[in-house]
Amino acid sequence: MKKDSISVFSKGILVLVSLLLLLTIFFPIWRIELSAPQYPEGLVLQLYAHKIAGDVDIINGLNHYIGMKTLHTDNFIEFTVLPYIIASLAICSLLVCFIKRKKGVIILFGAFLLFGTLSAIDFYKWNYDYGHNLDPNAAIKVPGMAYQPPLLGYKQLLNFGAYSIPDTGGWLLIVSGILLFALFLIETGAVNKLKRTKTINGILPLLLLFLASCSNGKEVPIALNADQCDFCRMTISDGKFGAELITQKGRAYKFDDIACMRNYCKENHTTAVKAYYVHDYNKENVLIPAETAVYLKGGAITSPMHGNTAAFTTAEQTEKANDGLAAETINWDSILKE
Repeated sequence: MKKDSISVFSKGILVLVSLLLLLTIFFPIWRIELSAPQYPEGLVLQLYAHKIAGDVDIINGLNHYIGMKTLHTDNFIEFTVLPYIIASLAICSLLVCFIKRKKGVIILFGAFLLFGTLSAIDFYKWNYDYGHNLDPNAAIKVPGMAYQPPLLGYKQLLNFGAYSIPDTGGWLLIVSGILLFALFLIETGAVNKLKRTKTINGILPLLLLFLASCSNGKEVPIALNADQCDFCRMTISDGKFGAELITQKGRAYKFDDIACMRNYCKENHTTAVKAYYVHDYNKENVLIPAETAVYLKGGAITSPMHGNTAAFTTAEQTEKANDGLAAETINWDSILKE
């Protein structure tokens, strides 16, 4: 085998990358989800390589009132050229497989990296223009307010929560990029160099920790006197009775009373919840897991929205506090069933 020739394993990876890239053209690459009280099931904007899809007409109608541009596939040159760019990368992946040269892997990975970087920049510029260049004659005008959707993650836009995440095609692109990066490390000998310097042993735990932190449903601190309850719309000001739920997609909904969180769950029963949190009554603005907390209800307890329920970390703390509260001890399941 020639020294510059790639392995059979690498050829298989290149074929797989080519297939993944071709599939990307037929699936939505990105999605922006919008949620608001008047749209409990949410609205979705899907971006394919060649078109805009989803609840486009409804979103355009809403955006008209605040002066945002309406969205039409024909207005974006990207939807014309993007399918050809992705298809070209897929063809190049197959060409490198047949050429069998390591230099081809390096060039292909560089081209993919450049494509990803330019795409992210273009998407950011598109979002910025979309959210800042508003019609001055719009029916609803909020001085100094911009409506730029997030590049990635969650952002509150007036009464709408906007969540920007990869869709099926986006994940196919991400997997393709990871495979090409791994191929780049293998064929350039970087993996062996990392092993010799034991760098992998240091990087891997950090990487695993990062991945775990992205998906563990960790609580998001409540900003007292700033955050608004997602059910009653009152400002959260008391750090002893608040609550929070984290959805499977990572969005945090905050409440000024445990009763508000319970009522929100009843009205939005289709929401996929990953974790519930409640304020520890003995501390100020400290969230603890709702399922393991111990609760007191009624008696001398008075909460903002009259749920009159306080949460404690342990049963011992509950018993001690109840000497002066004369309340009833209940559990989390009982709260959800009220």
